[in-house]
Amino acid sequence: MLGIACDPLQHTSMYERGSDDSEDSDGEGGLGNVSRVIIRPPGQSGKAKRGHLCFDAAFETGNLGKAELVGEFEYDLFLRPDTCNPRFRFWFNFTVDNVKQDQRVLFHIVNISKSRNLFSSGLTPLVKSSSRPKWQRLSKRQVFFYRSAMHQGHYVLSFAFIFDKEEDVYQFALAWPYSYSRLQSYLNVIDARQGSDKRFTRCVLVKSLQNRNVDLLTIDHVTAKQRSTNRLDRSFIRVIVVLCRTHSSEAPASHVCQGLIEFLVGNHPIAAVLRDNFVFKIVPMVNPDGVFLGNNRCNLMGQDMNRNWHIGSEFTQPELHAVKGMLKELDNSDTYQIDFVIDLHANSSMHGCFIYGNTYEDVYRYERHLVFPRLFASNAQDYVADHTMFNADERKAGSMRRFSCERLSDTVNAYTLEVSMAGHYLKDGKTISLYNEDGYYRVGRNLARTLLQYYRFINILPMPIVTEVRSKRRGRNRHAHHSRSRSKTRYEVKPRPKTPRCHAPIAYTNLSICYDSGGGGGSSDEGGFSPARPLAPGSSCFSGYRNYRRAATASCSAHPGHDQYSPFALGALKTGSDHGGGVGGSKGKRSAAVTIEVPLPVNVPPKPYLSIIDLNQLTRGSLKLKSNSFDAADRR
Repeated sequence: MLGIACDPLQHTSMYERGSDDSEDSDGEGGLGNVSRVIIRPPGQSGKAKRGHLCFDAAFETGNLGKAELVGEFEYDLFLRPDTCNPRFRFWFNFTVDNVKQDQRVLFHIVNISKSRNLFSSGLTPLVKSSSRPKWQRLSKRQVFFYRSAMHQGHYVLSFAFIFDKEEDVYQFALAWPYSYSRLQSYLNVIDARQGSDKRFTRCVLVKSLQNRNVDLLTIDHVTAKQRSTNRLDRSFIRVIVVLCRTHSSEAPASHVCQGLIEFLVGNHPIAAVLRDNFVFKIVPMVNPDGVFLGNNRCNLMGQDMNRNWHIGSEFTQPELHAVKGMLKELDNSDTYQIDFVIDLHANSSMHGCFIYGNTYEDVYRYERHLVFPRLFASNAQDYVADHTMFNADERKAGSMRRFSCERLSDTVNAYTLEVSMAGHYLKDGKTISLYNEDGYYRVGRNLARTLLQYYRFINILPMPIVTEVRSKRRGRNRHAHHSRSRSKTRYEVKPRPKTPRCHAPIAYTNLSICYDSGGGGGSSDEGGFSPARPLAPGSSCFSGYRNYRRAATASCSAHPGHDQYSPFALGALKTGSDHGGGVGGSKGKRSAAVTIEVPLPVNVPPKPYLSIIDLNQLTRGSLKLKSNSFDAADRR
């Protein structure tokens, strides 16, 4: 049925057992996964009774190699390693049925190969049942991760559980599974939903070794006028390439990719701007065989695909060969220019989301490479800047970001976007908020918003006008602050009474702008507006604040009565008297005779000039030495 993904709790095993396989067979057709294995207590045989647990992992994305009863209610579970590669054992996904009401169990996963993980920092397994199909995390009190002496010093993941319904089938997984069938169903749904308004095109880039589709989505609304550009005009059509699920167990990366796809094909204004100006090439599942088989990291041939981009062949890794051909074709085109190659991954040892980048010998390219992670950090609250890393490690030479850095043009920015399988810390730095599917979708939407902000930052897209942004916000929040129960009667708002305002007094000598008093009887240049500046002997006109202090001190001592901002002058303006000598000749007393008021000359403040600082001296320590020299000159 269209849009309905295969659920391992509702369908039978994907591996067809032969007629000679019994119910207790471990299922050789399951590539090492247990297939309807019933665990009986020692000494019991015959038909299984209620409470004899039945384990099954022979379904899509399933992984459980062996189950043993080691106690009255304890089970040792062994993970199946990747096909053709026994090194990687971390992903698990299996079902349990034939349980008894209120049956208590303790599961021990005893052969985990990755000791550095988040099980000791908040990560817990997920569980759901046939009657409760929503995934839930187990409580931290029920999960333990430790080194066990009973298992040759290996790390063991133990979790306790109580089965509360006998008829239910329970499924346990490391993270939210995202299978190949679910991806195909999702693509079918959005392809049928878009109708006549084609917002994306879907094609099969290549077939995998097991004949599964490697889909390629092209989200493109660039007009025909923009397509007439060429490389000589340097007006390319910019392309953004997104890859996902190179490692089969990193299911959260598929949720991030789905959030990005839903946002880009949706009706959001940001999505419309991105579709009209850029071309998105999205490969949502690079390793479909590894995902289907339930591998942890490798493909069918047991190869880590994110370490083989530089040596991947057409026969062993056709997916990598096809993606590399697409990238080289776009990179050599006269119409297109690749701006981004973003590889989505999930991380099992660190919290939050973060970005891995490259380092370059070209300083300008390296500075341009740092812009996008910083913008993404400002848009995502769960971004962890401490985990961001830029390197040129030789051990990562086969990764996607290193391959794009070395084999493609200098304009390409290649990143690895990592998102945690557990969660992220809140602002307090102590509380961990665990991710769910909606949280992963939000990371994909933040990625699209950051792309828009990046192109506005480098002036490829115009910045929105402030008035338009305010009008949109005002229209969106028009009724945000009004309660429905509030009366509709509008009260008249009286205008605020006009109050007299006066300018505050300014101490000009405290400003860094230099004002000089008129010298030599008040003669000035430019028609008497700007007085001449007295210069100290041996000083230039650009000597700055030091000569200003000297000139001001000298002018005040020579002409104390001509400074209009001195306290004496201000007092004379208020009382109408001259403190230098009375009008009637008496010192300190008012004359009784009729005095004729002579209008005092009002000096206009001169034009300000700024001190000029030599920018070549603004090196480390030079500014401090310069200020010390000013103070030493003042003391002299």
